[in-house]
Amino acid sequence: MKIFAAEFIKSCVTPEQFPSGQLHEIAFVGRSNVGKSSLINSLLNRRDLAKVSRTPGKTRAVNVFLVSTSDPNLSQFHLVDLPGYGFARVSKSVRTQWGPLIEDYLVGRASLLGIVMLVDSRVVTDQDRQTIAWLRSIRRNPLVVATKVDKLKPSERVRTLRLTHRALGLADGELLIPYSSETGDGRDRLWGALREAAGRRPADIA
Repeated sequence: MKIFAAEFIKSCVTPEQFPSGQLHEIAFVGRSNVGKSSLINSLLNRRDLAKVSRTPGKTRAVNVFLVSTSDPNLSQFHLVDLPGYGFARVSKSVRTQWGPLIEDYLVGRASLLGIVMLVDSRVVTDQDRQTIAWLRSIRRNPLVVATKVDKLKPSERVRTLRLTHRALGLADGELLIPYSSETGDGRDRLWGALREAAGRRPADIA
């Protein structure tokens, strides 16, 4: 599959600014500093499309990108980068951390094709577990990706990923995709999972 184009469209700070919904959308969620921007750049084969911040939790807007590919099921779609969770001090709950804007998007977005949830392959937090449980409670079962696998020694990789799978409460056989934004390991597998998900949904969402 080839990526013909990938461009930043807008940052949304109110629901009224969300895209019209005429295209399918794939949302990326994850804890602050999990490597979400780096993974998006790697996945789209762009160096600086999603801006990587050294300040965890800095981004508080919903960032939307328009992507065009050679795959008929994903010929054109919106990739939606949601703010990282985990650094709000008001509450420990996911709902309070993300706020009404993020909840409104994830709960009510009819054009949302799927959610990619990123976790650090080296550590699973309570916030990660809360997030996946909440997403499932609203019937948004996420595709889970374990980032920064290049930080793992080859001898510990299989064991660590097995522990990550268990810590998240994933069922036997449920997919956990290892990914490295540095090496591109996992990129083809993630695209394959996204293409499979897109193939199970009707092309016309109007």
